[in-house]
Amino acid sequence: MDLTRYIRDIPDFPKPGILFKDITPLLAEPAAFAEAIRRFQEHYKNRPIDAIAAAEARGFLFAAPLALALHKPLIPLRKPGKLPYRTYSLKYDLEYGSAELHMHIDSIHEGGKVLLIDDLLATGGTMLAGAQLVEQAGGHVIECAFLVELTFLAGREKLKPRPVFSLMQF
Repeated sequence: MDLTRYIRDIPDFPKPGILFKDITPLLAEPAAFAEAIRRFQEHYKNRPIDAIAAAEARGFLFAAPLALALHKPLIPLRKPGKLPYRTYSLKYDLEYGSAELHMHIDSIHEGGKVLLIDDLLATGGTMLAGAQLVEQAGGHVIECAFLVELTFLAGREKLKPRPVFSLMQF
């Protein structure tokens, strides 16, 4: 199945000059969505993974079904004020401002092997923050995974030395 058929281009969104890669057609087609999760599962089924982490919100769309398929815990990385227990936190800069991620302090054990997943790799800022948060908690990022990678933005470089895997590249 050619998953690229389910990624829609939206010109000039969210601002002029940006060509937005819309994943909602893939999410709207159960066979395509299931195939994406199956491919992730196949890629990671024999890897030493202790948990799967993702930043809200679109990362959750792929992390939750993959965590179930691989029988691994899911670690939500959330915005401030969204997690009820004590958290680690990390503030980071993005192209358009700053943001912050939080994670429960008991999410990862020391040396835990964590797979980070998100829908799209652009500049890598959010994934880098997620990786640093996992590492701050004593975890080890085994790989950063994405449904879509925009190679021309070189987000993969920002994530080094962490390995990167993407199902589709544009």
